[in-house]
Amino acid sequence: MEINGAPIVAEASVTVESGQIAGLIGPNGSGKSTLLRAVYRHLRPAAGAVLVGGEDVWALSPRRAAARTAAVPQERSSEFDLTVAQTVAMGRTPHKRPYAVDTAEDRAIVADALALVGMERFAHRDFATLSGGEKQRVLVARAVAQRTQLLVLDEPTNHLDIRHQLELLELVQSLGLTTLVAMHDLNLAATYCGRLHVLDAGRLITSGAPAEVLTEQLLRDVFGIGAQIDVNEHTGRLRLSFYPLDRAADRAGTTQS
Repeated sequence: MEINGAPIVAEASVTVESGQIAGLIGPNGSGKSTLLRAVYRHLRPAAGAVLVGGEDVWALSPRRAAARTAAVPQERSSEFDLTVAQTVAMGRTPHKRPYAVDTAEDRAIVADALALVGMERFAHRDFATLSGGEKQRVLVARAVAQRTQLLVLDEPTNHLDIRHQLELLELVQSLGLTTLVAMHDLNLAATYCGRLHVLDAGRLITSGAPAEVLTEQLLRDVFGIGAQIDVNEHTGRLRLSFYPLDRAADRAGTTQS
């Protein structure tokens, strides 16, 4: 992918298996959001292909592509002047002719999506009046109502407190959808992703299970941090405790002296 002729992401091959949550991790500016924008047709790649169900989404019409991939981007240009139910119903647009009214099936799908994310009692509330966590749930419900093969999430836990971060990721995990998600929090990525793809300076460094990818050496080389790595006894997944590298060097020097 290029922006104003300058390459942002190059030679990145990312695979997401059916029903898997795959995470994109990397430092700020590594190209995570750029890569996701190519997947959900917001930024056309200069070369290569984005295959969903064996077809390149960039070779499809926008409507057909939207029927294959649902996205919850990091940025929202403005709040929707819609109710919660109307916001979720937007997910049905790729499956309808222009200006077609909602059918009974559409309304049932919207109701099911709201129930799935625990927001059914908010159906008639204005979207703009919701909290950050509630809005994220509604946007996930809209993506669910879209009935696609791939769900793309760009920093879905941004600006949420820790409880709502966990609740949202538990929800996404419970959906069982094929999901590609960009995340900053490496502990959350290790807990909820079955596979991780590491980007650095626009290039894919490595891919694999969290236990294979999140090593002390990689964290040092890519993120510039030290880490103590063990297993969380409650989740059975990796737990990372971070520290600045200069502090580690200071401790080593003190010990030697």
